[in-house]
Amino acid sequence: MNAILALVLNLVVISMPALAQPAPEVRGMWLTTTANDAIATPAKTHDTMKRLREIGLNTVYVECWKNGYTAFPSDVMSTATGIPLKINSSTRGVPGLQRDLLHETLIAAHRNQLIHVAWFEYGFMAAHKDTHNELRKRRDWLVLDRAGNDVAKNGFVWLNPLHPDAQALLIGIVTESVRKYDLDGIQLDDRIVWPSLEMGYDEFTRKLYASEHDGRAPPDDFRDVDWRAWRQAKVEAFAKRFVAEVRKANPDLLISLSPGPHPWALENYLIDWPAWSRWDKRGGQTWDEFVPQVYRMSYDAFAKDWPAQVAAIDTRVGDLVAGIRLVGDGPDLPEGDATKCVRLVRKTNAGGHAWWFSRGVLETHVSELTQLYDVANRGHAEHRRRPLDWRPAPIVMKNVPNQPSTWEGVVPHGAYRIIAKIDGVWVPHEPHHRFEMGGKFEVHVPRAEAVELLVDRRPPLQPGSP
Repeated sequence: MNAILALVLNLVVISMPALAQPAPEVRGMWLTTTANDAIATPAKTHDTMKRLREIGLNTVYVECWKNGYTAFPSDVMSTATGIPLKINSSTRGVPGLQRDLLHETLIAAHRNQLIHVAWFEYGFMAAHKDTHNELRKRRDWLVLDRAGNDVAKNGFVWLNPLHPDAQALLIGIVTESVRKYDLDGIQLDDRIVWPSLEMGYDEFTRKLYASEHDGRAPPDDFRDVDWRAWRQAKVEAFAKRFVAEVRKANPDLLISLSPGPHPWALENYLIDWPAWSRWDKRGGQTWDEFVPQVYRMSYDAFAKDWPAQVAAIDTRVGDLVAGIRLVGDGPDLPEGDATKCVRLVRKTNAGGHAWWFSRGVLETHVSELTQLYDVANRGHAEHRRRPLDWRPAPIVMKNVPNQPSTWEGVVPHGAYRIIAKIDGVWVPHEPHHRFEMGGKFEVHVPRAEAVELLVDRRPPLQPGSP
């Protein structure tokens, strides 16, 4: 009788369908220094990355360029403005500490097996209208309207996308970060565009236009078809140059673009990003990922606009990632609508989704997203462009007995970064250094409470590289 019962139970177990491993997709989130305190301190940063992994995300887009300052020490910015870094403070009153936020978030993300994309949020935007920073003082770099005003209709001051110094600044800070840090990717926002239709009457733009139009000045009508087309083509030409320069810095980097929805972005900011998706792919000279910000306050509104993005990008729908709003100005996305949005995106065979923004994932929609991903039963989803073990768990080193500053371990051959926990904070040991090692390894780290190795995915430096 017991044997029969055991056989029946075995048959039941065998016949039960196993939960399928989730299909590869981007499960991302934008992480900001404002409107929440998720990365307000080093301790909060590490807690945040741990929680995101537990909820089921695999990617973070981390703000590192905002309101005229980088959140990492930048030689480019130091030369241009004299200010190598400045971290924007939280609106909740937590002070913006002067720390290398890019390195801090990178370590925390990789320790928790998350893909880290450096989000250069402000692009060509120099400052909010109420901010008077060092970039805004460079009036020769700014784009102006017909009355000579530097504030665009959207309430921001913009660097001139056509000015060679402004272009060099943006390319410079991005490629500098790519060479210094073991980033998985970089992202430009909806600020690699024309600042607004009314802008473009500054001296530099007028002279450039005249040089290409037999001395004629730009039309007074900022909606003039040819005037719009000329500015649109100039922005696209810069975008091609930008991608080429970033590829040169790291050919394997994920290069992401998060524009406004099409065709609204084209009509208002002269960016035809679906056309950018059809650039020649040979040599990798194109964007890898497009994340249109389809920020809507309900599923019904999202479902109305999402199909247009899919249709616009045509054959590259797998490289399309939905930017979905959880919180922001106006009411939060209703409970259950986030799940509906993701299911619709999956039905269109798009590459995944990214949540706007950290407060929504970590505070208002935690239960819904945890249930949606169900990593406890189904496991984590692989990123669309990276294998599941792209960022493996850290290798934990052991303290050598009677030698408090010496740590040892046996590691597979590869490239690593050494990180140490000192005074309760994880920091890089020999910042930016890439260690090639294999077998038994020993390292001396004074004051360390713990030491770990993280896989380093940066390409090896070539002879003569900086």
